[in-house]
Amino acid sequence: MPARNTLFFIVMVLFAAASPPVLAQPVAQPYPSKSIRFLVGFPPGGGADTLARMIGKHLSQSWGRAFVIENRPGADSTIATELGVKAAPDGYTIIFVTNAHVITPFQRQLPYDPIKDIAPITLVASGPNLLLVHPSLPVKSLKDFIALAKARPNELSFGSSGTGTSPYLAMELLKSMAGIKMVHIPYKGTGLALIDLTSGQIQTLFGAISTTLPFVKNERLRALAVSSRTRIAQMPAVPTVAEAALPGFEAATWYGVVAPAGVAAELLQKLHAGIHGVLQLPEARSYMGTLGFIPTGEGPKEFADIIRADLQKWERVIRQLPKS
Repeated sequence: MPARNTLFFIVMVLFAAASPPVLAQPVAQPYPSKSIRFLVGFPPGGGADTLARMIGKHLSQSWGRAFVIENRPGADSTIATELGVKAAPDGYTIIFVTNAHVITPFQRQLPYDPIKDIAPITLVASGPNLLLVHPSLPVKSLKDFIALAKARPNELSFGSSGTGTSPYLAMELLKSMAGIKMVHIPYKGTGLALIDLTSGQIQTLFGAISTTLPFVKNERLRALAVSSRTRIAQMPAVPTVAEAALPGFEAATWYGVVAPAGVAAELLQKLHAGIHGVLQLPEARSYMGTLGFIPTGEGPKEFADIIRADLQKWERVIRQLPKS
């Protein structure tokens, strides 16, 4: 080998030895590549927990990754939401929320922003409430009820599971839109309120379909209207509040899934598509119907619009409430 070539070979060997090795770029793992943490701010067995477990079960089966339900009840679900929004925005922590998410900001100071700190994924379901009265009340329709309440201001009483709860605020919205005055009787749970309503101690309340429908069917209570945008399959003859007397009224309890702010849009869309697919399953729809839920399935943008609109609506209602 000529001297010049030998020198060039030696220089190249030394250069190669001194240069750092070229590392292969890591291949992005397909999502999801591990289990997903699913935070639920309510105790096991309730409506929110039941829906979250249904979604987790079906997605675990179809995606081959576990959805680990983690119940963190308390403070109107804000404990779970705070924990969730502080998690890494990588798509491996999601949070089940209800419309308490748009009510509690006006009832207490929150450690997070209900809009800026979340990334909406999908609206899962709507849980309409029935407007119920005791059969002895001389009314057959919502218009009759409003007329009676106007003729007897502060004589009729309505029950709820507590001040600030969704059924309570639904009645306050109805009062405001109808221009009527009634006395609120808070109870430690809907069950106790139903006992007094069926015995005639109070005259009315908004109640979840799943717990009140049996009382309507055995004629111990009368349903005047339903609080959702559309009529319900279980009682198609019962009109909505909006069509019966108050156009624009809607006060159903909604249930949805969000993630911490910053999660990539493609991951949000994949989660939405997965959950939406679950909601289309005949088995899931039948199961939800027996519990009084209406499957929805709106995507990230639509759900974000609903959250913003509801924040504005409930702020107006809550600001008008009498100071205790």
